[in-house]
Amino acid sequence: MAVRGLGVAVLLASACLAGVCGDEFSILRSPQSVVFRDGGWPIPGDRIPDVASLFMGFSIEEDLPWPGLAAGDLFHRPRAAVLVTVKGVDKLTLPAKGISYPIENAVPFSLDSVANAIHNLFSEETPVVLQLAPSEERVYMVGKANSVFEDLSVTLRQLRNRLFQDNSILSSLPLNSLSRNNEVDLLFLSELQVLRDIVTLLSRHKHLAKDHSPDLYSLELSGLEEIGKHYGEDSQQFKDASQILVDTLQKFADEMYNLYGGNAVVEMVAVKAFNSPLTRKTRSILQSSQGDTDNPYNLAYPYNYNYSVIFNIILWMMIGLALAVIVISYNLWNMDPGYDSIIYRMTNQKIRMD
Repeated sequence: MAVRGLGVAVLLASACLAGVCGDEFSILRSPQSVVFRDGGWPIPGDRIPDVASLFMGFSIEEDLPWPGLAAGDLFHRPRAAVLVTVKGVDKLTLPAKGISYPIENAVPFSLDSVANAIHNLFSEETPVVLQLAPSEERVYMVGKANSVFEDLSVTLRQLRNRLFQDNSILSSLPLNSLSRNNEVDLLFLSELQVLRDIVTLLSRHKHLAKDHSPDLYSLELSGLEEIGKHYGEDSQQFKDASQILVDTLQKFADEMYNLYGGNAVVEMVAVKAFNSPLTRKTRSILQSSQGDTDNPYNLAYPYNYNYSVIFNIILWMMIGLALAVIVISYNLWNMDPGYDSIIYRMTNQKIRMD
């Protein structure tokens, strides 16, 4: 398996050298129980959710032959996973303590599989699951997130109104060449305001960061992309916005990391533009109903990943029952009715009394 993983890593590295990889997957903060190796190995874009599943302790359907994530402490899993996706730029200048990996084939992805695993395994506890894309007014909350972030601005009108309140980032953040009178700039600044509000609201419920159920945060920021389209990527506004975003993201990562007592993984994906999803990963309804024309060799369907679990349960249960029958039969065969069976003893005494 190690040789196979190394071979895949070499192929992906060759692809990156050829110009396929341009985007970046970065680890801003992580606890000691989660080990990321600093090697620059490229990761497929559609496997980023699997990385989050693995370091959270959940199983995945397919093996991940990526050497960037090492086997950490199995008995101390992170309490939270935070993923921030920044669109419109393929790389952001991060501090030296961060680790970055190139992304090979950056296709759209989501952390729905991780959210479903948390919801299924910890439905009776208090998990916090928040998936938010402010500029698209797309929000998904599960568990205690509905009560913790009930005052969070999620619509464009709410975001704009939040910026002009007294305690907004406009009063403390240096705007430089950005303007508070431009709608594109306000959209970018409102996303930064959302990051600050998430930390502020979560700090009021610190007990949720100390429970046993893991939390998940997935945020998608596209304000920088709009600034690049409006002003140009060589403009001073784009450079200032990039620097402001880097500083805000690092502060956000540090604050989230500290809220969870140093037991949270904060990731960032910087992607210039998402590619179209790979067709080999999709299957239409028409294809599933065509029958023999799509399967001329009568190949079996790929089994579910739970097959090995069910097989082992049935196998060892049958072996246990077989051994139990053999042991019971052996003892019955060699049993002395006069001494080993209370039935024969009681019957024998009754006959003598008669």
